[in-house]
Amino acid sequence: MLPDPFADPPAAPRASVVVPLLVGAAVAVALGVYGRTHTPTGIAVNVAGFSGPQTVKVWLGTGAAFFAVVQLLSALAMWGRLGRVPASWAGGAHRWSGRIAFLLAVPVAVHCLYALGFADHDLRTLAHSVFGCFFVGAFTTKMLALPRRGLAGWVLPVVGGVVFTVLMLVWLTSSVWYFTTFGFQR
Repeated sequence: MLPDPFADPPAAPRASVVVPLLVGAAVAVALGVYGRTHTPTGIAVNVAGFSGPQTVKVWLGTGAAFFAVVQLLSALAMWGRLGRVPASWAGGAHRWSGRIAFLLAVPVAVHCLYALGFADHDLRTLAHSVFGCFFVGAFTTKMLALPRRGLAGWVLPVVGGVVFTVLMLVWLTSSVWYFTTFGFQR
């Protein structure tokens, strides 16, 4: 079992998370500015077998959300928070589910920013745009914080929790909205 993530950190550099936080914030703001100021192209990511680019985004986003849930469960198992569930599978599952979720989310994010831009047609699209930019910034923060030594034990669980939560908000304001509005299409 790994050490308690909420234990007091070593006296080592507590501020080492500041740089990843600042870079993540800069990425989120830069994506928002880019999405708002460039002219959307309307050019979309499309995959054979789907009725259109929107359904591709919806299903890729749903796949990313599914693997994010696997990330959450594997993280809980790694930290011994699932009771007597053996954690031997958790490290590999955590790494691979994260990689797959990222690979599924990238084409969706590229399409949203490049083809559609930062939208504010209504509250849902505004929230989706804000959450999407915040997700990429939070993900950047997590990836930059992972290799850092001397972080407080709570940092990675909190940053990972933020990444998970924001991805679920992105998914709720896109895929879930689509499924409840148009049904389960392919």
